[in-house]
Amino acid sequence: MPLSDLTRSRGGKIPIDDQIVRITSRLVVPFIQVYGIYVILNGHLSPGGSFSGGAIFGASLVLLALSFNLEAGARQIPHHAASLLESGGALGYALTGLVGVFVGSSYLANRIAGFPMGQPGELFSAGAILVITVFVGIKVASTIVTLFYYIIEGEK
Repeated sequence: MPLSDLTRSRGGKIPIDDQIVRITSRLVVPFIQVYGIYVILNGHLSPGGSFSGGAIFGASLVLLALSFNLEAGARQIPHHAASLLESGGALGYALTGLVGVFVGSSYLANRIAGFPMGQPGELFSAGAILVITVFVGIKVASTIVTLFYYIIEGEK
């Protein structure tokens, strides 16, 4: 991943080299990521959802990049992988919506399109809505990471 001249001159590190920040982020980031996944998966049952959960997950990857160095952050999710995930999230959303069209219903149809509906209040109770929130969560998280790297690369 190409870095700006200023970042490369610093060796890819942030100017503040704080061991407490590194240890704390190493301990906290897995919990932040699990919480982000939880918010995405339970978005159809409670407040939150794909945007909030994707923002939480994406912010955890940015925290890793800022706590250690940009190369360590880029190893977590390379720039090209973030771009692919960003496109894949949008494509998955569009294809999920097209399932309804292919079965003769409307775009983003849910029960009519044949998505299984479970008991209200359970994780698998919303049919296509869970699938859509997962794809949008992937899109939001990867967009945050992609924007972060574009901003860092543009630094002069």
